[in-house]
Amino acid sequence: MNPVDDNDTAAVALEIATRLYSEIAIFLNGLLRPWNGYQVAIALVLFLAAWGLAHLLTPRFREWLRLRDGWPKWRLRFALLLQRRLRLILFVAMIWPVVWVMRDVTWPSRSYLLAGIGSLAFAWLTIALVTRLIANNALRWVVRAAGWVWVTLVILGLTDEAQQLFQSVGFTLGDARITLWTILQAIVILTALFTVARFISHASAANISRVEDISPSMRVLVVKFLQLLLYGMALFIGLKAVGVDLTGLAVLSGAIGVGLGFGLQKVVSNLVSGIIILLDKSVKPGDVISVGETFGWINALGARYVSITTRDGKEYLIPNEDLITTQVVNWSHSDQFVRLDIYFGTAYADDPHAVRRIAIEAAKGVDRVLVHKPPVCHIVGFGDSSVDYILRFWITDPTGGLTNIRGNVYLALWDAFKGNGISIPFPQREVRMLNDPARLPE
Repeated sequence: MNPVDDNDTAAVALEIATRLYSEIAIFLNGLLRPWNGYQVAIALVLFLAAWGLAHLLTPRFREWLRLRDGWPKWRLRFALLLQRRLRLILFVAMIWPVVWVMRDVTWPSRSYLLAGIGSLAFAWLTIALVTRLIANNALRWVVRAAGWVWVTLVILGLTDEAQQLFQSVGFTLGDARITLWTILQAIVILTALFTVARFISHASAANISRVEDISPSMRVLVVKFLQLLLYGMALFIGLKAVGVDLTGLAVLSGAIGVGLGFGLQKVVSNLVSGIIILLDKSVKPGDVISVGETFGWINALGARYVSITTRDGKEYLIPNEDLITTQVVNWSHSDQFVRLDIYFGTAYADDPHAVRRIAIEAAKGVDRVLVHKPPVCHIVGFGDSSVDYILRFWITDPTGGLTNIRGNVYLALWDAFKGNGISIPFPQREVRMLNDPARLPE
């Protein structure tokens, strides 16, 4: 700062002090007037009444809160905040009806002092309630004190002088001049924006935590990403609002983004693929899928991979990108019904109508085979040594395994065919030896 700035600051500070002194003097002289004294007395009586009423209502209010076990935490905290500010709330609720009545029955000059006290009390109450959203205690008290001071200056009509004083105090950084007024604006705007971002992130986190299709680790990742996005937007908007040039910062962040994009291409691809999977819900925990030679059910959805557990207890970590770019068989995408096919053959001597009927009844008797979606059996061809059939049946629990249910159905067919005299042929070959002396003619 230069001497000129110091002189300007001193002059503005002296002017504000003079105005405050004159306002205080006018207020004290005004107390000598009867109606001003009456207004102060009315305000004191109302304050004592609010204090006594709050003293009576506080225990009952606490007992009522103890019965609110099902309320969410934010509502209970807000109720406790109201209980702590109950005296000021009652004072504001009582003083303004008195002001309105006095304005109707007497001259405005006989209620202006009460109106000023009511305005100050209402402003202080509003600031106390709003600043409670700020998580940091030190920052909350700083913002609360600054808000009370500023509201007092507004009511006293000293905002222009105060703004001029704050603007006269500052320093030069490069081509920009940073004043105390700019810093105060940045603190207020950034605090307000961060408070809103914090509220939105907490509300979104509560909703995300109730989504059962997302694994706990993925929920944390989504919440952290949302918080980073919200707080980043709040920072950029706040700095832009106070006039900070963000061109250089934008260029720097763009260069960093390009570098990270090339260096972490696969990681970013898997992260984006994971978000796409969450949005379209093509796979979710509990689904039975096949990816290439891997068959199993999804155990968890991670930020970078999908965990698949197979029937033999192995756990495969499939990158999210593979589930987007390759063919995936989801056995339980739209519903849990899965149709299985098995093939078998019988001898030509067996009646095909009886074979089909016996095969269907045998499949119906196997556990896990659905009866309301009955099995069907069809002839699919005439082989060299057998009549070939296909047996189709439905199940609803692919997580229970596919190989074991096929084996159980084959075993049921074996028992049923054996009990009904139906044979399962196998290829037979007759071998003849050429130039065999035993078969030469004599």
